[in-house]
Amino acid sequence: MLTPLDIENKKFSKQMMNGYNVDEVDDFLDELTVDYEKMYKESTENKTKIDALEKDLLHYKTIENTLQNTLVMAQSTAEEVKEVARQQAEQIVKEAEGNARKSVDDLGQEILMKKKELEDIQKQFDIYKAKMESLLISQLELLKDINKETK
Repeated sequence: MLTPLDIENKKFSKQMMNGYNVDEVDDFLDELTVDYEKMYKESTENKTKIDALEKDLLHYKTIENTLQNTLVMAQSTAEEVKEVARQQAEQIVKEAEGNARKSVDDLGQEILMKKKELEDIQKQFDIYKAKMESLLISQLELLKDINKETK
């Protein structure tokens, strides 16, 4: 393949009339034409390849942008899900604490009621005991009176 330097340095032999040898010029032009056609075809093929590669590059850049957007959206969604889960966890804890407080309050009330019931039963027992003691004393007095009378 000829280089630009080969073309520039090409010297044709002169004929008698200060002209160039027609056969040499024709041969050189034929060789130059073949090389130029080859280069033109390569240039066209390279342009086609470049266009295809640029199209592919654009396609892959679009895919990359889509993936980046998807990743950002996924990260955002993950943060939202995490925040919702945190809020739900806080709500569950608050509800559990509220339920626990209510249970403690209910148990406290129940304990107070049971203590009152116990006090009432103890009072009733003390009253019953006093009545029984009074009854026994009166029965004993009655027995003593009956014993005195029989003597």
